[in-house]
Amino acid sequence: MVDSASLQFVIPYAFEAMQKVDVARLAALSDPELRLLLPCLVRMALCAPADQSNAWAQDKKLILRLLSGVEAVNSIVALLSVDFHALEQDARKEQHLRHKAGGSNSESILVSQLQHGLTLEFEHSDPLRRLRLALSELLAIMNKVADSNGEFFLKSSELFESPVYLEEVADVLCILQAELPSLLPIIEMAEALLHVRNGEWFLCLLVANVPDSFSEVCRELIKNGERQDEESVGGRRRTEALRQLCQMNPSQALNIRAMVVEECHLPGLGVALTLDYKPDMADEAVSPLVSYVSGLLLGTNGKVRTWFSMFIRNGQQVRRNNKSSSVLWQMRRQLLLELVAILPRSRSTHVPNDTDMDSESSSGYSGLREEHVVKASALLRLYCALMGIAGLRPTDEEAEQLLQLMTSRPPATPAGVRFVSLSFCKLLAFPTLVSTPEQEQLMVMWLSWMIKEEEYFESAAGVSASFGEMLLLVAMYFHSNQLSAIIELVCSTLGMKIAIKPSSLSKMKTIFTQEIFTEQVVTAHAVRVAVTNNLSANITGFLPIHCIYQLLRSRAFTKHKVSIKDWIFRQLCETTTPLHTQLLPLIDVYINSILTPASKTNPEATNQPITEQEILNVFQGLAGVGVRSQHTITTQLLILYYILSYEEALLANTKTLALMQKKPKSYSPALMDQIPIKHLIRQAQGLQQELGGLHSALLRLLATNYPHLCMVEDWISEEEVTGTLPLLRKMLLTSSSCKYSQTQLREAFQNVLSGGPRLLRILEHLTLLSAGDLIPYAEALTASMGLLLEDGVSRRILQTVNKLWMVLNTVMPRKLWVMTVNAQQPLVKLLRQQRYTQNDLMVDPLIVLRCDSRVFRCPPLMDITLHMLNGYLLASKAYLNAHLKETAEFERQAQTVSNLGLSGQPDTPEVTREELKNALLAAQDSAAVQILLEVCLPPPQEELSVQSGGLLSDLREVQCLICCLLHQMFIADPNIAKLVHFQGYPQALLPLTVAGIPSMHICLDFIPELLAQPQLEKQIFAIQLLSHLCTQYALPKSLSVARLAISVMGTILTVLTRAKRFAFFMPTLPCLVSFCKAFPPLFDDVMSLLVQVGQVSAADVTTKARDIDPLIARLQYMRQKPQEIPLSESKYSLRKRSAEELGRADPDVQLCYQIEATFMDIISSSTQAL
Repeated sequence: MVDSASLQFVIPYAFEAMQKVDVARLAALSDPELRLLLPCLVRMALCAPADQSNAWAQDKKLILRLLSGVEAVNSIVALLSVDFHALEQDARKEQHLRHKAGGSNSESILVSQLQHGLTLEFEHSDPLRRLRLALSELLAIMNKVADSNGEFFLKSSELFESPVYLEEVADVLCILQAELPSLLPIIEMAEALLHVRNGEWFLCLLVANVPDSFSEVCRELIKNGERQDEESVGGRRRTEALRQLCQMNPSQALNIRAMVVEECHLPGLGVALTLDYKPDMADEAVSPLVSYVSGLLLGTNGKVRTWFSMFIRNGQQVRRNNKSSSVLWQMRRQLLLELVAILPRSRSTHVPNDTDMDSESSSGYSGLREEHVVKASALLRLYCALMGIAGLRPTDEEAEQLLQLMTSRPPATPAGVRFVSLSFCKLLAFPTLVSTPEQEQLMVMWLSWMIKEEEYFESAAGVSASFGEMLLLVAMYFHSNQLSAIIELVCSTLGMKIAIKPSSLSKMKTIFTQEIFTEQVVTAHAVRVAVTNNLSANITGFLPIHCIYQLLRSRAFTKHKVSIKDWIFRQLCETTTPLHTQLLPLIDVYINSILTPASKTNPEATNQPITEQEILNVFQGLAGVGVRSQHTITTQLLILYYILSYEEALLANTKTLALMQKKPKSYSPALMDQIPIKHLIRQAQGLQQELGGLHSALLRLLATNYPHLCMVEDWISEEEVTGTLPLLRKMLLTSSSCKYSQTQLREAFQNVLSGGPRLLRILEHLTLLSAGDLIPYAEALTASMGLLLEDGVSRRILQTVNKLWMVLNTVMPRKLWVMTVNAQQPLVKLLRQQRYTQNDLMVDPLIVLRCDSRVFRCPPLMDITLHMLNGYLLASKAYLNAHLKETAEFERQAQTVSNLGLSGQPDTPEVTREELKNALLAAQDSAAVQILLEVCLPPPQEELSVQSGGLLSDLREVQCLICCLLHQMFIADPNIAKLVHFQGYPQALLPLTVAGIPSMHICLDFIPELLAQPQLEKQIFAIQLLSHLCTQYALPKSLSVARLAISVMGTILTVLTRAKRFAFFMPTLPCLVSFCKAFPPLFDDVMSLLVQVGQVSAADVTTKARDIDPLIARLQYMRQKPQEIPLSESKYSLRKRSAEELGRADPDVQLCYQIEATFMDIISSSTQAL
């Protein structure tokens, strides 16, 4: 027997020469090196080549010359002279026999009975018998491998173990595989050779003589290998064989390692190949071993991570006397050597005193060299992964050296900042590394150095996120006992998920909270930290904003009476896009700290809000004139978010604040009027990707607090302003276009009647400007609106002004509305110079309708007026809701205090205040609707012109605009429609409202209730309204309500007095015609009602008018035979009689004639329908 380590393996130089068939290189080999390659070279020289070129002929001569001096060539030539065809047939017969006998070795066709041992037989045999002996032995091993079901065995074979005949046996194996490839596939031979001693040596020689099979052999060996090779003998032998193969062909080592990772087999082989790998150009930063193991444990493939972690855990269970032979032990030793190599030379466990701190060169705290920082960081992350993911238990030596590395001091570079952060997080993740008092003192001194040098590192390294913020953040988490947040912070910094027990942080918590960072120190230090310049989401890491956020959450600033308002305002002013994710939570928690005290015992312990002057400075220059704002759009949007959130939180916390007798100051309406909210929201809409969730948060706040800025029609009009067509029109605005000033616009308005074309030219030019560029012209445009009410103003000018107003409404609606309302006042108010404010219009939205009456007949300006009215009605609702919330709790609290000791004086119930508010809003809305309905009625002098002009009139257009607004109001709140119709309005408007307001069908829901009212006028109005609704909406619901109305009319007939009967039925009888026209099934009910009314009326007038006596008979006849009545004659005679006699007739007589006329109309309409 012989150890394979003492055998001569094929060197890489020789294998490369064989791969490339480089004869010159082969000639340079020594005799022992050349001896291993003889089987392939002899076959190469003797067999007929496929290459017939002169170059190969010359190379073949060199090979023959090379082989001529080698004695072993003769025996190989003799082996090649055998009849391999007959040998293969015998071998297959033996395979069949073995298979038939179930693997028994009792008989052999290849080898007859052996007289001596296998080795002696091999020595004394001729070439053919040698081939038969080796083939028989090899087939037996291969059969046993096939039947082993993956269980490893080591076959003791005298032939493969004798050191004297190893080379001859190797020659025989190589010749057999080359001549009998179908019988002996090289993959199966490779697998079989692993089960004999010296198998890796035979395998290397076999592959070296067939160099093209290298990758194929390696892949199959890996695929058939164990998942954990260190646990079994077979795994270790397979790993060693593949390792020898890769040493023979080092250029393929990394490819073989990739196969190992791909198959998740033989993890020890991957580590061994990395240990053996010697790159041509060494990377000074990170070693191949660190890169490889880090990639496995920190990569994205969870299967690979689990597989390699199991290798680490299992490898630690190897017995102590075998540790040095394991691949894991070799890997750990190499990593430790690399770690020690980069440690500062003078590092030791010596803890310096205070004098040592000043002279770093003389202390044990020498700095880490700059070229070693990146490598040190990589090593730290790797050890974190090994310990946290793979479960590596460090030895005392490893723990000591790791602590020395973590507490070393890197140079002030970005890589140095990263190294300190990693070291700090590793201390938190694995506090067991600090086990002795000396090590604990070393760690405390290093943390103190971190605090001292943090500012220098940040300035010298040129990074915004330094380790100082992380120290502060961890200290704050420790103070607030947020251990889970510390664990999350550590995992995020290290870039890996590590299972850290909160109980393991108790020692670190004590050190931080009692020795290094007391809460007062943390708070005082945080305020002095400089804000992050140009803060955005592109700046990663832990920043001052994270620290301030945590301190605000824990109420540390208010507890220690430290003002943080200025720091927050400066940071908000130093922001840009893309928005940092911590800004919105910071503002929210800051607002909470302003309104809610840290404790009930000290209600004054709150932060100060941002002042109004500071807010105004941020928005300076946004009015469209003057200087440009020096703050970014991000800052302005954040301040807007702060104001809106502050006001919302103030209302939400009213009860809590009232109980504490604390009323924080709200921002004044004057301040809100100066902030261009809609302009900012429009800009934010185009930056949604960069602003994250800020845009949606602002929209939510607007919808709650400023609903008049979120009207649907405004969003639709904005789409028109920013669509494709306006873009094409703006392309026409070239640089050579004429520019007009506000003064020129005012002068053109003054001469609107005589200089209309010039005004129109200026207005058309303004339509090409963007909404922001149009802001300076807003005042001139609105102030001159009164001039447009004169007769003779071009309709195109009015429409262009309307279009410009709508564009301005997208950027400055509130200011624009106030200017427009003041400009449209009647002449009397203009002479008094009475000016309304935004607050006036929110308190009383009906001021909008107290404008010049000529506006009501100017459709383009009426459109503007209706838009403002709708907006101010919504604004008034929000204003009253906010006012109610703001004052309710404080008034209730004051009343409770004033009533102390008094009995029998209950507080005013809150429901009363809510009801009063709702009643006020309902009265406000209904008044607006009633005024608009009155506007739709033409005065007598206008009615004649309307009839002559047809439907194409200003009145008709105004009516359409008003109906559109009423439709929106009714849909938004159906109670308004109910209230308005219970109040009633002129019957002449019913055809207009029913036909022009699509939502009027909702009146069908409450008409039964309206019919049940005791007032006769409301019942009449309900029946008249129902008649128009039935004509417009012939629905089943309308039919049922109409049938109810007929029944109600029949009931009322029995209870009305004579005078009231005339007042009720004269206006309602024509409605029956509409009922029958819409619903013919009601004909019988209507006829019965008419006969009843006729009978009652005729009975009252029998003594006064004899010609009424036949009325009942005529009605009965018409009811029974309506088709026999000459309609034209009857109606003519009825009209004639009505004209001549009804005017001076008795009321009951008039009612009788009206009944007969109604009969005739119903019959006429039904006949026409047929």
